[in-house]
Formats: sequence, structure tokens, C-alpha cells
Amino acid sequence: MSEVGRLLESARAGLTRLTPHQAHDAAKGGALLVDTRTAAQRARQGELPGALVIDRTVLEWRLDPTCPHRIPEATPRARVIVLCRQGYSSSLAAASLRSLGVDATDVVGGVEAWAAAGLPFHDGPADVRE
Repeated sequence: MSEVGRLLESARAGLTRLTPHQAHDAAKGGALLVDTRTAAQRARQGELPGALVIDRTVLEWRLDPTCPHRIPEATPRARVIVLCRQGYSSSLAAASLRSLGVDATDVVGGVEAWAAAGLPFHDGPADVRE
């Protein structure tokens, strides 16, 4: 196994990952869907309704409730569900957020699994947080 494979395995060991349908339902219940895909990926695949788009390079700063650079939704009680294209980098991101004390997880299969499950997308503008 590669070193990055070991890192991914370790990250996922601390997560209770969600199916796309579970993530969709959790978002309806108030969880924050956080999309870390690039603009090009979002242009090809579509935007996730209700998702906050946060670049992976600033994710921890925006979602750490103790950070002065956090977004308003980053409260100590917020549940965060991270999505990427295929569910790999989102696992690493969720594990990093958990190390900060954030209740975070990700979606098995990422946005590609979301699409395969027939869940909604939209064409409208994304809620991009910088």
C-alpha cells in the first residue's frame, strides 16, 4: 500500500462516512454541506443545492469555530459534511477538521456518487466562501 493509501485509511478510520442519501437528508436537517471541488469540476458536474463552497486551502480556517477567520455557520455545534469529486480528499479534509474538534465527516464516492444516486444539482450561483 502507498503512503497516501495508509494516510487515507487512517483518516477514514476515525470517520462515520455517509452515503449520498444520508448526506442529503442530514443537510435537510441542518448539517452544513461543504463542497471542496474546483470551479472547473463544479462547472462540469453542477452545483450542490445548499452547499457552501470552500477551497481546500482555507477549509480549516473557515470551519474552526475558534478561528477569527471562520464563516458564521462554523459554530461549535455545526455538523459538517465534506464533499469532493470522488470521496478521497474529502476524507482527509474531514479528518483534519475532526482534529480541530469539528463534527465532520464525508460522503462515500463524493459528488460522483451523489449524481449516480439521482440527487439534485442546480445551475445557479454557488455560495462560495473565501
